[in-house]
Amino acid sequence: MKRGWIVASVAFLALFLFAIWQSRSLPFLDDLGPGPGFFPVWLAGLGAILSVLLVIESVRTIPDTPGESLWPDRPAMFRILSVIIVLCAAAALLDILGWRLTAFGVAVLLLPALGVRSPLTIVPFALAAGFGVFHVFYYWLKVPLPVGTFGI
Repeated sequence: MKRGWIVASVAFLALFLFAIWQSRSLPFLDDLGPGPGFFPVWLAGLGAILSVLLVIESVRTIPDTPGESLWPDRPAMFRILSVIIVLCAAAALLDILGWRLTAFGVAVLLLPALGVRSPLTIVPFALAAGFGVFHVFYYWLKVPLPVGTFGI
């Protein structure tokens, strides 16, 4: 398990360093304050620092089990693949279905895959994720979100 944590932490470090490198081409500040490169640089920098700390923590504390596989077990692999598949489907369907239906569907599909079984938890969360977030961003914050072909 120790190798898995170290490999994952180094992969995240590489991802964060790539994000810093890419967002340095954006203006850090503009006339109104923080520019489009401000938050990506700071968030990726924070992620890189946390990745380094996780590598150090993994090397120092997690005992190494000889012969242990680098791959996750079956239930963990199911959760990982569920998240990847649902996010890819959401990206493909966002313009067609719009934010509300896509976010609702993502929540309804991912929560059971991640272990939530109660409909009394899933339904309110999915409604809040789909319709509540849309209402806050679209009407209150005036951030344009995709409405979709159905107008929902």
